[in-house]
Amino acid sequence: MNPEDFPTPDTEVETITPDTLKSRIDAGEDVTLLDARMESDYDEWHVDGETVESINVPYFEFLEDEIDDDILARIPQDREVTVLCAKGGASEFVAGTLADRGYDVNHLEDGMNGWARIYERVEVTGYDGSGTLYQYQRPSSGCLGYLLVDGGEAAVVDPLRAFTDRYLADAEELGVDLQYALDTHIHADHISGVRDLDDDGVEGVIPAAAVDRGVTYADELTQAEDGDQFQVGDATIETIATPGHTTGMTSYLLDASLLATGDGLFIESVARPDLEEGDDGAPDAARTLYESLQERVLALPDETLIGGAHFSDSAVPADDGTYTAPIGDLVEEMDALTMDEDEFVELILSDMPPRPANYEAIIATNLGQQAADDEEAFELELGPNNCAASQESLAGD
Repeated sequence: MNPEDFPTPDTEVETITPDTLKSRIDAGEDVTLLDARMESDYDEWHVDGETVESINVPYFEFLEDEIDDDILARIPQDREVTVLCAKGGASEFVAGTLADRGYDVNHLEDGMNGWARIYERVEVTGYDGSGTLYQYQRPSSGCLGYLLVDGGEAAVVDPLRAFTDRYLADAEELGVDLQYALDTHIHADHISGVRDLDDDGVEGVIPAAAVDRGVTYADELTQAEDGDQFQVGDATIETIATPGHTTGMTSYLLDASLLATGDGLFIESVARPDLEEGDDGAPDAARTLYESLQERVLALPDETLIGGAHFSDSAVPADDGTYTAPIGDLVEEMDALTMDEDEFVELILSDMPPRPANYEAIIATNLGQQAADDEEAFELELGPNNCAASQESLAGD
């Protein structure tokens, strides 16, 4: 059923914005959510948090005049309940139906689509290189990006197409010229913003090692080779090849302080190795990943910060609110980083989560082999990222 097909409820209900909901969760308030999407959609992806009670009752349960008492019994009457759905139509109807029965309810504007448009910029205070470094955070999918600013110039790492205008607006707000947009690899969970930013006058950069996957627009962008450097004011961005998650996986060392690892290493896990070569190629990719981690990443000083392109629900942010951690801390906490190669390979192949939603179409779009307008691109990337191996099997005790 489309949002416009739902009848307008007799009782007017308050609408809250996704930003308001996010601020309440961040403040540690107790929040009760009634998710009116289908159970399969809810199980795949929903709003979560330490102080969030989330209840899934599909909207069709509320379409009859006489709602089942067992259904109503699942919905608390002693507190405010926020109803949400995919786009906002079903949630308004359900909230109105409950309000007619005396429940204290509101509904989330634009539903999970609105939640997916939250994109926050947080300063990485642990960064000790030249200039200022920010981490972009998209809580709906756990996507992370980085904005390095110094000397009137800036570079963004792993930009999302959905937020192209945001990067340009942030650069204007900060009074800097956005010089570079760099991708760490061909992403499987979101549509890259590098090409769109390049069209807007920013120099787009992709790893040279990724071109052989079938990138159709490679000649239009700068191709970063292992060891290449990019200057942003007095800060230097160094290209470090770290294949494994993909053959072209590339990390960027931001002024010798933070390694933007893309999907190679996260603060709670390492990459999954099966998204490019499939199950058959995953063992060899896992061995390549092990070599990259041991020889290229863990060879850096222990104080070097790691900043991946994703965080999971289980990730604990640093004191500054960013999902970053020193290499030395990760080595102490993550068993996978101290195993020998055979143990490592066996472990990460043993318990991989489901592949990201629409990953084949997203990869094809990022390769330039398939076109998607802005709305189609946004719809493609809704849902969890699932680009990491299982956190349960990789983390320390």
